[in-house]
Amino acid sequence: MVKQKPNSDEKIQEELKKSGAIPTHIAIIMDGNGRWAKQRGLPRVAGHKRGVDTVKTIVEACAELGVKYLTLYTFSTENWNRPKDEVSTLMKLLLKSLKDRVDELCENEIRLTTIGDINALPEMVQKQLLSDIERTKNNKKMILNLALSYSGRWEIIKGIKKLCDAVKNKNFDMDELDEKSFSKFLDSNELPDPDLVIRTSGEFRVSNFLLWQIAYSEFVITDVLWPDFNRNHLYESIRIFQKRERRFGKVSEQVKSEKKQRQS
Repeated sequence: MVKQKPNSDEKIQEELKKSGAIPTHIAIIMDGNGRWAKQRGLPRVAGHKRGVDTVKTIVEACAELGVKYLTLYTFSTENWNRPKDEVSTLMKLLLKSLKDRVDELCENEIRLTTIGDINALPEMVQKQLLSDIERTKNNKKMILNLALSYSGRWEIIKGIKKLCDAVKNKNFDMDELDEKSFSKFLDSNELPDPDLVIRTSGEFRVSNFLLWQIAYSEFVITDVLWPDFNRNHLYESIRIFQKRERRFGKVSEQVKSEKKQRQS
């Protein structure tokens, strides 16, 4: 159940909606759980648990703002290289979160989807994930997309293999290949490219995340560690996004002219 928001929070959200475009698709690299715990002399699992609470807060805030798609970099292919006990803990936290939060997703009309090598996940996690995806499939307010056992390079290679199979089976003509048609072979084919990518913890790298899709995304890097990331940090990231001029290769004068034409 979504808790009643303070009036100040509602006011900030209304101001954001009036001040500029709310990103249709936000993608977040959630980084800093381990450092958050280390700074406090706590085991890494404490940071991961606190990070799960942050996910709940940010999902709710995005849905309230009218964000249509939220992709969270939940577990990368490279994360499998972490110590076995930490990986095991992360999988248990994921399983618990999937079980505990599905009712809230339904109450708030949020649909759950996923990208990544799901077959690499423990069987119990796979079953719960597929169950939650099925249960939320008709929800319309927002799509919450979890990148699990995910790698941008893996997704592109997988897409190439699917493309080759389609050509081999005469289901696709190579003469029709362009960026738009290739995107249909990717796991994320149902989602538009992210407008805004947020990375917490101050690291300046994309970490193999949505390599094809972020070609023209706006980036906001914050020093805030993920467990401390809150609604106000999200709002500030959107304010920064709204101040950016998204030219897509054009010059400023063209962008301004096209904007005036749309408004007239």
